[in-house]
Amino acid sequence: MKLDAEIKGKIQRLAAARRRSAHWIMREAIAQYVEREEKREQFRQSAIAAWNDYQATGLHVTATEADAWLARLEDGEDAETPECHG
Repeated sequence: MKLDAEIKGKIQRLAAARRRSAHWIMREAIAQYVEREEKREQFRQSAIAAWNDYQATGLHVTATEADAWLARLEDGEDAETPECHG
């Protein structure tokens, strides 16, 4: 992998501080990046599916209903999800 001198130096300094190889630092960074981007893509796909479902059915809850439900959960209540309506 070709890296500019500044990034290469940062990796080498971090590797020395962590008592790891530069290779280990780069592998770890790539693994974390891939995991984060996979989660981001799953979230994006879920949002697209939810939007498509809403467009097809019109079912939804209002922001006020969602906020009230989340507040109850935050308070430790075993609150059921609000009913969707059209």
